Amino acid sequence: TPAPPPLWYEVVVLAVAALLLWLSHRPVRNMLSRHQTMNRSFDPLHLVNTYGAFGNVSRIRHEVVVEGTTDSVPREDSDWREYEFRGKPGRPRHWPRQFAPYHLRLDWMMWFAALSPGYAEPWFGALVERLLANDRDTLRLLRRSPFPPEAPPRYVRARLFRYRYTSWRELRETGACWERTFVREYFPPTRLSKVVQRP
Repeated sequence: TPAPPPLWYEVVVLAVAALLLWLSHRPVRNMLSRHQTMNRSFDPLHLVNTYGAFGNVSRIRHEVVVEGTTDSVPREDSDWREYEFRGKPGRPRHWPRQFAPYHLRLDWMMWFAALSPGYAEPWFGALVERLLANDRDTLRLLRRSPFPPEAPPRYVRARLFRYRYTSWRELRETGACWERTFVREYFPPTRLSKVVQRP
């Protein structure tokens, strides 16, 4: 059996532990507060802090909805069909599912694309290009493609919507768990020969 640690070592460990516990009372109070601050240090040496992507998750969010059409000329009244993602909000009647412990990377990236179009610049054009080509590996990341493998869309577009949970009354009346409102065009109708890189 290994020899027990020297007394001075145990004293140092206990002193450091006591110091960290004493310094941690402010971050713990912050975590229990209704007005949390995230990614903030609570002492000059940055020994204790709060870290996290979100202090809270609101009931209203923005989402990018990706649609395609087989029409030769894309118009507002064209037959636009929506691509369905596995985890992110889409159709108002489609209930969100639990996927933990799995991480749906594309759905996660789409959420951030709605928060900041600049985040999507490096990859969103490539995603649209693969949807236009009915790329099998890309389509496997989705819940459902509205186009059969042999008939890809001619145009793909993306629009930004504001989503909110419906009230209990709205849910009973419509059966929809989401209510969505169009905000703006996110990515213009694009065909395979000219994919734009900026959303």
